[in-house]
Order: sequence, then structure tokens, then C-alpha cells
Amino acid sequence: MIVLPSASYRTASFLAAAKTLRAEAVIATDAVHVDVGRIGEQTVRVDSSRPEWSAERIVDYARRRPLDAVVAADDQGVVMAALAARELGLAHNPPESVRATRDKGVMRRLLAEAGVAQPDFRIIGAGDDPGVVCAEVGFPCVIKPVSLSASRGVIRVDELAHVDEIAARVRTIADEAGAGPGDPLLVEAFVPGPEVALEGLLVDGQLEVLALFDKPDAMNGPYFEETLLVTPSRLDAGVRRRVEALVGEAVEGLGLVHGPVHAEARVGGGQVRLLEVAARSIGGLCGRSLRFGLLGATLETTLLRSALGYRGEPAKRQSQSSGVMMLPISAAGTLTAVGGQDDALAVPGIVDLELTIPIGSRVKPPPDADRYLGFMFAAGETPQAVEASLRQAHSKLTIDIR
Repeated sequence: MIVLPSASYRTASFLAAAKTLRAEAVIATDAVHVDVGRIGEQTVRVDSSRPEWSAERIVDYARRRPLDAVVAADDQGVVMAALAARELGLAHNPPESVRATRDKGVMRRLLAEAGVAQPDFRIIGAGDDPGVVCAEVGFPCVIKPVSLSASRGVIRVDELAHVDEIAARVRTIADEAGAGPGDPLLVEAFVPGPEVALEGLLVDGQLEVLALFDKPDAMNGPYFEETLLVTPSRLDAGVRRRVEALVGEAVEGLGLVHGPVHAEARVGGGQVRLLEVAARSIGGLCGRSLRFGLLGATLETTLLRSALGYRGEPAKRQSQSSGVMMLPISAAGTLTAVGGQDDALAVPGIVDLELTIPIGSRVKPPPDADRYLGFMFAAGETPQAVEASLRQAHSKLTIDIR
């Protein structure tokens, strides 16, 4: 069973992976209307805001038609998947560990208890003075919601005079995204330096590193929208090993033992510090930038194969460099046109371009939104060549937002 929220970009990729493996896929979704012809599989209705109820729905289905694995495609499904798999006696992460990855405040506390290197942090509770809390951390610092992802609501604050305004804005964004009333905010010390993303897979409690991405665009704020991801990382081999070791310490400290892991870290001042850990694979369509083994298996195929119990030699990422650009949204308004797509696709090294927001849609830039206009993919002999191809292709696009 694949838990696929209605807003997921990844339905087609996971269903294609199941077909490749000749595995019968059952879809758990919160979609009100399911296009069965498009999905072509059985479906079970769930609700990401009610993980216990949803897990019961999955277990009820499995009593009629036994399941071999329950896999969550995105953040919204990880808790219900863990709960259901535990009840069914299938491979799973402890639900309390998965819940910790969905609450940045809880995650920070557990990582601190485990001695994992991370930014200094504090929690702004309902009755706390944001200025006092931020001053304890020191400036510059970053204020973020505890429950959102994709850099939504994450804002850097440089001085005390701006704290109240920024904290209020972060709360508004969190409320609009459906965060619980009275949810705390997290304050972290801003960590300068390059940022990397690690894609991993936990098999029997052991972390296998699938890819380490550089983020070539500096992410210094005030907002933290991701744009470029390129692999393999150009960091020194010793630093790469330190990143991998740090993520290993983090998943152990959180109690994660099974399935995909997506983690982010900052490298600067001679230190590596952990920013995030998620109990799922890389978001959006970014996974399409990865291929494994001689036959070029997709990331989703690799994840489903592991979930179904395959324990052979793990397929290695193909040696060719690759990358993805998440097409940024520059302004709020209505998306009226995206021109130059053929010119962008003609740039050497560009593999594909897919728009994910329909023309005519209302769009918002960060930190208010968590979606991108689309994804562009490139491959090449070196990470430098991949980055150059993506930047050149992006320059060919004309994005009209009115």
C-alpha cells in the first residue's frame, strides 16, 4: 500500500515503480475524487489530519487483503503508515520516532539529548515573548513553524526590532497552512555556510547513503527557497563523510530504523550541523534526478524494492552527475504564461522539464507557499556542467505572473 496525499507530485512515479517490480499497488489517499482510470489501482480513503483513524482504515483493508508493505510517499502519510505497519507486524519505524520528525521542536530536543551537532535553538510558546527568546539564541536567527515543510514560513531575523513583526507573520503562515491553534514556533541560530541534502535508506537499522546533493545557490535568507540540487557533492571527501556520520547519529538519536531518510545539513566554520531529518524521501519531483544500477532504476523503485524485503547488494547511484532545478516563483499573482520551454529543453545536458502548476493558477512566492512552478532536470559529466546547464536553461524561460 502506497500512501499518496492528493497534493503529491509523485503518484505517477510510485505507480510506475510498482509496475516495474510487478507488485500490486493499493493507494491510500485523501483525495475526494479519485480518477481510478488514471491511477488504475485499488484505493482506500484516508485523512492525513487523522493518522490513527487512517491507520485503522489501512488495517481493516489488510484484514481482507493482506499487505506486504505500507509506504508513505510524503510527509503527510508517514505517521499513519508507521501506525498501520506496526499493527500489521510489517517493517516500520516506531510511530513516536516518525512523529518527532513531523514536529521540529520535538526533533530538536531529541537530537540535543543524543548529542547531535545542530544549531542552538529555543521554543516560542503561546505565552512567551518572541524578542526575549530570540535574544537568548542571538542574532541573526531563524523563526519557523514546527510543523511545516519545504521552507514554508521560515524567515531570518537580524535584529530585535523586527522580531515581533516576523514572528506574527510566521504564525499567520502557519495558521493558513492548517497548523494547530497555539502551536509553538521554533527559533534557531542562523548557521552560515553551504547547505547539503542527503538522501538515504535505512535497511535493518543501517543507513545506506543513496546521494549527497549540493545546493549551489547560497541560502542566507531572509527566506530559504530551494532552487538547485546537484549530485555528487563537490565537498571534500572528509567533509562528506562527516555529513554522513552526522545523519547516522541523528537517525539513531530519533529512533528511526526503516525506510527512506531525507536530511539537510550546513557546513561552515569547520563544523557540520544538522538542520532537518525527515522519515521520507526527497520531495517534489526531485527524485527523478537520481538513477541507480546498470538499468537506471528510479528512486521510487529502489524504495519499494527495499520495502518489499529485497536485501541484496544495494544498487549504487549511476556515476553520471545529475541535478534538478525547482523553478522559483518570483511574485504573487496569476500565472499567465511560461515561454521559452523549447529553448530551455534544447540546452545541452537538459533531460526534462515539467511544469506542475497549471496556467491560470494563483501563485505565491516564499515564505508563504510550498509549491514550485515546475522542475527541470539535467545530467552531465561533472557537477559543474550540470549546474551550468540548469542555469542556462532557466535563463531561456520567460515566466509571466500578473
